[in-house]
Amino acid sequence: MNLTTIILFLIGFAFLIKGADLLVAGASAIASRFHISDLVIGLTVVAFGTSTPELFVNIIASLKGNTDIAIGNVLGSNIANILLILGVSSLIYPLSVSKGTVWKEIPFSLLAAVVLALMANDQLLTAAGASALNRTDGMILLCFFIIFLYYSYGIARDVDGLADQVQTVSRNVFTSLFYICLGLIGLTLGGKWIVDGAIQLAVSFGMSESLVGLTIVAVGTSLPELATSAMAAYRRRVDIAVGNVVGSNIFNIFFVLGISATIKPLPFNTTGNFDILVGLIAGFLLFLFMFTSRKRSLDRWEGLLCICLYVGYLGYLIFCS
Repeated sequence: MNLTTIILFLIGFAFLIKGADLLVAGASAIASRFHISDLVIGLTVVAFGTSTPELFVNIIASLKGNTDIAIGNVLGSNIANILLILGVSSLIYPLSVSKGTVWKEIPFSLLAAVVLALMANDQLLTAAGASALNRTDGMILLCFFIIFLYYSYGIARDVDGLADQVQTVSRNVFTSLFYICLGLIGLTLGGKWIVDGAIQLAVSFGMSESLVGLTIVAVGTSLPELATSAMAAYRRRVDIAVGNVVGSNIFNIFFVLGISATIKPLPFNTTGNFDILVGLIAGFLLFLFMFTSRKRSLDRWEGLLCICLYVGYLGYLIFCS
């Protein structure tokens, strides 16, 4: 691991934090000026921006044939998004969400995980040769992604319970877009430099591609979501914090894996079903936590439980793989 990589690895964290701050500021201003809810901004603009590192890593991994990293990156990122990122964000400020998020967006993210489980298990379901996400699967995932975008457009100006949360911001549109662009650049560069350094560090310890994808790469590419959601929670823009994570999970499966599989089929090792199961359990827990209080929120004790579960999951991967 050379000195330049180490320096970029450290600078990457600064780029991530500042990039997240600029992205949230710009996105919030856009939401206010056009009377679009924070949730929709989180589900689309912010979610896409913070999913850029996953997309970049997966495209490179697909082209190079490192399919274990490509699939492991998405599965690991989605698990980290719920258990780690929402857990940390809820410790900063309890994350109360709208009724629509509970009954529409969160179930949609669960549907994405179920669709992935069905598509990736050809060998178990149809007694086919080897399980894989082929180009047809990739195109179907992209079709689901288009449906999600259409749904997001439909709720852009009418989200139950969020009208009172749209705040007036004096920043003009061009300045806001400039902030968003700078934020995306910071997030992308920071995420790339951190992942590059982490991969070199992991390889030096002789870790497998699958384990690297599920841990180092997944956490590295989830740092933009962590920085963005934590900053949004600190600013009390909880719908951006939650929408960012839920939207990112949907983007990761339907868009990132859809693009990756369309570029090159992704062989799937059935041992990855454990990670799909963990992702489903994490999503279902998030759904259940919305009913443990009157405010439909992820409270601090629930966030702490999520973090503990994530630490346990990482411990299992590291010591049992």
